[in-house]
Amino acid sequence: MSDEQKRVAAGRRVVIAGAGMAGVQSAVALREQGFTGTVTLIGAEPHQPYDRPPLSKAVLLGKAEGSAFDIDFEALGIELRLGLDVTGVRPADHELDTEAGPVGYDSLVLATGAEPIRLPGSEGVPGVHLLRTLDDAERLRPVLAEQHEVVVVGAGWIGAEFTTAARDAGCSVTVVEAADRPLAGALPAEVAAPMAAWYADAGAELRTHARVERVEPGAVFLDDGTRLPAGAVVVGIGARPATAWLADSGIALGARREVLADARLRTSAPDVYAVGDCASFPSGRYGERLLVHHWDNAIQGPRTVAANIIGESPSVYDPVPYFWSEQFGRFVQFAGHYALGDELIWRGDPTTPAWTVCWLRDGALSALLAVGRPRDLAQARKLIESAARLDPALTADPAIPLKRAVAS
Repeated sequence: MSDEQKRVAAGRRVVIAGAGMAGVQSAVALREQGFTGTVTLIGAEPHQPYDRPPLSKAVLLGKAEGSAFDIDFEALGIELRLGLDVTGVRPADHELDTEAGPVGYDSLVLATGAEPIRLPGSEGVPGVHLLRTLDDAERLRPVLAEQHEVVVVGAGWIGAEFTTAARDAGCSVTVVEAADRPLAGALPAEVAAPMAAWYADAGAELRTHARVERVEPGAVFLDDGTRLPAGAVVVGIGARPATAWLADSGIALGARREVLADARLRTSAPDVYAVGDCASFPSGRYGERLLVHHWDNAIQGPRTVAANIIGESPSVYDPVPYFWSEQFGRFVQFAGHYALGDELIWRGDPTTPAWTVCWLRDGALSALLAVGRPRDLAQARKLIESAARLDPALTADPAIPLKRAVAS
């Protein structure tokens, strides 16, 4: 920044609603890019801001006391206001409403993330748990330590990760999934089908086509009359953007209740930006609006937000989506975004510990799922970014590095 820009910026106030990864990284990125004004980070939880991925792993199993970010907020001049709920925003007044009163801003960043979807009829039932926050993980620790019989509702990413931890702790685990396969909302049937065997291999029972009728203390009842004993029930049936507090703000929301951000992560309100799990953005690469609920999105998006708030070099956000999961002794990684009609190519045998699936669109790699093949993933991200066309026959050969499968 020039001296004049720094002088102007010194009097500006940036307020960030949400102290998860996206909010924290937005604050840090502002400082890294030279912003000298006031930065205030507001979080609903009373805890020092922390990273979420360890919650379903080390923190849950008692191998770590927490996952607080190793960031010196005071040294960076970032004001933390924790344990404070935001209740609304009035863009015309440039004020964010909180339980403690209004907070004025020059620029506002919405980074309130997502909230877990609750199982209907389960609220208030003893022994029913979610796994989203540090407090959730702390409440589940004794469940695993006491080796309860556990019923997991939902065989998505979080359900698989929790099941892995519960089996590692010696719990008896039954997973109930309404769809016909695990990860039904994330992967096509032919790709997710081999993953069903992972549950049995780990000693967990997976019940598909299984719908929960009701939950009572100590038991889960399915709609076919089956009663499953449950010392604890863990619900992992998805998450939705935490945006209910924006209902009367005039800020445009999408059909999925997410904030509709533009290519620069600006909302429909002036001087208001949105980043992370609470916002969707238009992808020029994929030709559609993306809502990405993963850690990497909360890392990359804040750099764009900071650049556009500062205004020195406006930035467009169009990343290659990426996420990973550790489950049943496997490291699963995904990059890109596939659509119906993309050509699916297998690299390796899905009954073995390491294999990959590629999706090609008009010959170019659009997405890749790698199980135990991190080199494939690393090369895939670069190939997707470059839109290189691949030779299908070479792509299908797991002995050939992906970067050598580029069509001549």
